[in-house]
Amino acid sequence: MRSKKHNNNDGYILLISVLVVGAIGVAISTSLLLLGLGSSRTSHAYQQSNQAKALANACAEEGLEQIRNSTPFTGSGNLSFSTGLCTYTVTSQGGQNRTITASGTVSTVTRKISVIINSINPTITAVSWQEVPQG
Repeated sequence: MRSKKHNNNDGYILLISVLVVGAIGVAISTSLLLLGLGSSRTSHAYQQSNQAKALANACAEEGLEQIRNSTPFTGSGNLSFSTGLCTYTVTSQGGQNRTITASGTVSTVTRKISVIINSINPTITAVSWQEVPQG
């Protein structure tokens, strides 16, 4: 009878190979999960930023409406929406010149708009409507 010699090294090589491939799989899975979370956060912040800008524009429009209703109007106000809130301030620059400063806030994101008006009667004429930095 012949005796067969078993080589235990084959089992260890297979076990180590499975562990290495498993570790690589876990590392790839974790990386993909973290990239997905980061992308989701960025997307959410971008959405909030767009909503805040829309709220700022809404308050600027409200300021224009106040001027339409009362030509000498100066003052401030705010609007509350389900997504956030906005505020506006109308200041007189003399004559028919007005400046409307409006800001919209959603969560921790705030966007600010400045509207410069150089004529109210017979129609309101805005010469500038732009986003301005916070400050």
